Amino acid sequence: MKKWFAVIGDPIAHSKSPNMHNAWFNEMEIDASYIPIHVTNEDLEKAVSSLKVLGASGWNVTIPHKQTIIPFLDELDELAEKMGAVNTVVRLQDGKLKGYNTDGLGFVHSLEEVVGKEHKEQPVLIIGAGGAARGIAFALKQFGYSDLTIANRTISRGQEIINELGKGQAISLHDAEQQLNHYGIIIQSTSAGLANSEFSVPLSLEKLREGAIVADIVYNPLMTPFLLEAQKKNAKIVNGLGMFVHQGAIAFNYWLGQYPNTNLMIKRLTEELQK
Repeated sequence: MKKWFAVIGDPIAHSKSPNMHNAWFNEMEIDASYIPIHVTNEDLEKAVSSLKVLGASGWNVTIPHKQTIIPFLDELDELAEKMGAVNTVVRLQDGKLKGYNTDGLGFVHSLEEVVGKEHKEQPVLIIGAGGAARGIAFALKQFGYSDLTIANRTISRGQEIINELGKGQAISLHDAEQQLNHYGIIIQSTSAGLANSEFSVPLSLEKLREGAIVADIVYNPLMTPFLLEAQKKNAKIVNGLGMFVHQGAIAFNYWLGQYPNTNLMIKRLTEELQK
């Protein structure tokens, strides 16, 4: 019987996940399909029930349902439970629904694919304290990155994440600017840089040290204003596309037990975004 998967969110028309997963099904000769489904907040519970009844093998969850879907699931992976957010649902053999979060893991896979695994002792600065920052912070800790700082306009939000991590520190954006040369890895996890964003650069990179690793989770545009500024200072650049592809690949692996070709997908999507 043909398997089928989906992504649910509001809005959903912009999602590149269907094209990505369907391309992987074709490449790997897997008899499956993946569709986008528009689900509003009011219809979320009914949508989860319907997906289960209709036999979906799993689905991805995007804004604004990553937290609100949790009460409608039977189990949570440890990382998803710590984060309080789910972006992947797997239908288990017994029919129960288990929630995972692959965002942070996708980021770490992308980071290490570009710069290697030898930077775990470097001090890390995460800019922002939203859901993406939380996922990245937990995943970095899981992979052995031990020196973490979170910079945010509201310090208390960053401190909440640090308290849950059990180590690290939270500072203001102003303090992050002043001590930027201390950090070997800087991760921009806010929406700054998106076409409709009010702010293109969340903080000044004037004191960025040469050779630092600078990453941005935004992938459209590939080179955000933040990354362009970092490039001028000879930083090692990690754009957000790898995170997007790897978080999808990890979900794919949870569903089907196979890891798709991420390098080819990153190349394909890079060419599309550069047109």
